[in-house]
Amino acid sequence: MEQTASVAAVDLGATSGRVILGGVSGGRIRMRHVARFPNQPVRLHEGDGPGLHWNITELYRSLTDGLAQAFREEPDVRSIGVDSWAVDYGLLRGGKLLGLPYHYRDHRTAGGVQAVHAAVSPEELYSRSGLQHLPFNTVFQLAVDRQRGDLAMAERALMVPDLIAYWLTGREVTEETNAATTGLLDARTRQWDTALMDRLGLSADLFAPLIAPGKRIGGLLPFVAEELGAPAGVPVTAVGSHDTASAVVAVPFADENAAFISSGTWSLVGVELPGPVLTPESHAANFTNEGGVDGRIRYLKNVSGLWLLSESIRTWDGPGTTDSQRTSNLAELISQAAAVTAPVTVFDVQDERFTAPGDMPARITAWCEEHGVQPPRGRAEMVRSILESLAAAYADVIEQMETLTGRSIPTVHVVGGGSQNTLLCQLTADRTGRTVYAGPVEATAIGNVLVQARAAGLVSGGLEELRRLVARTFEPIRYEPRVRAAL
Repeated sequence: MEQTASVAAVDLGATSGRVILGGVSGGRIRMRHVARFPNQPVRLHEGDGPGLHWNITELYRSLTDGLAQAFREEPDVRSIGVDSWAVDYGLLRGGKLLGLPYHYRDHRTAGGVQAVHAAVSPEELYSRSGLQHLPFNTVFQLAVDRQRGDLAMAERALMVPDLIAYWLTGREVTEETNAATTGLLDARTRQWDTALMDRLGLSADLFAPLIAPGKRIGGLLPFVAEELGAPAGVPVTAVGSHDTASAVVAVPFADENAAFISSGTWSLVGVELPGPVLTPESHAANFTNEGGVDGRIRYLKNVSGLWLLSESIRTWDGPGTTDSQRTSNLAELISQAAAVTAPVTVFDVQDERFTAPGDMPARITAWCEEHGVQPPRGRAEMVRSILESLAAAYADVIEQMETLTGRSIPTVHVVGGGSQNTLLCQLTADRTGRTVYAGPVEATAIGNVLVQARAAGLVSGGLEELRRLVARTFEPIRYEPRVRAAL
């Protein structure tokens, strides 16, 4: 008899969050949004200037409202799973949050990089964790907390999705795929690197026990279940809580050697491997080895993504513009950019000047002037330049991956919000010279749902079986490379 029960996926992104009910019926995945809410960081006055923080309590209120709606619509929800962005965390003492978690785009991390590298060389750090150098990696943020004395008050650090799970269940755990983004997980053993923590002056007691995707974290606390209108003891299940880990679960690979691009605020360009690549060449190329579901390794590079476009539109539209207005403006701008026939400048999307919020068109113009090339003229050219530059960066990463892994990469799968950007997908096919398959859009939520559904016994099989289910449900759009001159 076919199972028709549902699970609830909480998917928290850098700009918005969602609650989605999902399950499997008739050999296909079913998904239904029940709530969507903004995720707006806040700037707070601090001793050395404004600090950028996640408004985590407002986010929690919004997601629990969404879960309450889910239980009103489908009382037989079998499980709840939470995924979010990586690297950021909350500090607790006596089970209480000490302050709003910092946003990874806050300016404070530079001193942490220096402190960590003074104790452990970049080469050794990579050989231990296999993590790509990003100035906001958790290990660098914690070094800043230690310098400021904040860790002296803390008894526990929980990654954002683990903090949400703690408030739902009272259980303190760290899910493995997100732990892999901290820089403190041993890339070979997939356990906490306590020797590294000791060298960095970090107490091992600060970090919660690890839990694998698919394992039960705990049941809803009684008062939480009451507030949600949920049956007592509904389990919260660990999923690939780093949103990219969940997204990769839902990549319907046409070939086991295919590359994926999880395209959203960031672009995660990678391949799935059985083990890490920790060579000096991999370190020099700044690739990362992150944990995946079912013990896989996501070997990838973090590339700037549609953040460049969204920040540009935010600058052009000015304050007070609604999200629906921005969406409309985006569609029009992409159409105009597609009509641009003259060559546009390709700039380095990885330049650190593009990391912080602000006037992105002005920064791109400044980069062009500094490098003696023609800045884009007008908004359509600026959008085309951004998308061409992203596609060129993807092509470079894929060529590097072939060299570093010894694999021939025949095709590319684009999932996430960027899979809807038809111009970006076509430019990616053009610049990589490979067939691109776009979709599913909701890959992160799909992966979240599938890991929960498997844990609840609503579906069975390994990743390959789950991906075949994705392919049957969501037919990808195919883009073939065009013959283009002077790329």
